[in-house]
Amino acid sequence: MINFILSDADSTQNLGLKLGELLPAGSVILLTGELGAGKTTFVQGLGLGLGIKDAIVSPTFTLVSEYLEGRLPLYHLDLYRLETTEVNQLYLESYWEGIDVPLGITAIEWAQRLPDKPHQYIDIHLSYLPEKGRQATLKLVGNLLINLELLL
Repeated sequence: MINFILSDADSTQNLGLKLGELLPAGSVILLTGELGAGKTTFVQGLGLGLGIKDAIVSPTFTLVSEYLEGRLPLYHLDLYRLETTEVNQLYLESYWEGIDVPLGITAIEWAQRLPDKPHQYIDIHLSYLPEKGRQATLKLVGNLLINLELLL
């Protein structure tokens, strides 16, 4: 587990950018944190790191936004408005397993509503720190071969 102090939105986006440059196809990022903690800002940076030129916005009302023109596709999901039982009916594993879509990076906001998690993923929790900005806590789950030290 690694903690990052993120002093502003740019540093949050920069963390995402660095991960976007590093991650292989099939990577899943599960994002948690309070409303306004920087989840979408992080995903915007992830998109920049993947070379995506389109504006990345929160898919709260569309649930899934697909960005296909970068180094790898980015699938940006937002489960904020859903109950766990509704999430079960969406078959979201098709994104991280590459079923019916090209294998890419899957980033899921409000991932605590995801009842069945992939076998391996990067867990990122964003939280507020009084007078310091935000903190990102990254934890690898499963047999991921990613050196998080490269992000420092």
